[in-house]
Amino acid sequence: MRLLILGPPGAGKGTQAARIAEHFGIPAISTGDIFRANIKNETELGLQVKSILASGGFVSDEVTNAIVADRLAQDDCQAGFLLDGYPRTLPQVAALDELLASKGQTLEHVLELTVDEDAVVQRLLKRAAVEGRADDTEDVIRERMAIYHRETKPLSDTFRERGVLVEVDGMGEVDEVTERVLATLA
Repeated sequence: MRLLILGPPGAGKGTQAARIAEHFGIPAISTGDIFRANIKNETELGLQVKSILASGGFVSDEVTNAIVADRLAQDDCQAGFLLDGYPRTLPQVAALDELLASKGQTLEHVLELTVDEDAVVQRLLKRAAVEGRADDTEDVIRERMAIYHRETKPLSDTFRERGVLVEVDGMGEVDEVTERVLATLA
């Protein structure tokens, strides 16, 4: 099963990705985790990412695509995978399409966790207080939400047009959301 999960900050993507991946016996692949692992292992790509981040820059689509391609080539991805945090842009969607097409594959489903924005803002503010994230203010959180909606809407629309987008209510207890997700994928 080849999946992608979308959702705004605080929607529970990481939690649900781990549960979905465990259920289907596939790896949950987070681009953030890939970046950190490549940096830690001092791979060629990791060294590139480290220098980009150290200078305050953004990792380019080209580098991100290369890191994801390398990860998807590993043995544990042969039976499938769940992507979290990639693709984030339409050019990244095109690169993923090309990569999968070269293997005779496509994404089977794109899950989008839909949430009540005000409830998620409150959830993130509580998390910020508990974890001591003083710079996670309501304004900062709402700006991250706005960026997510602005940048992700074109991706959602693209996957909806392809007939692979499934929206799942991401509100409620974690177990309830997991049940809805798994029922949707069944």
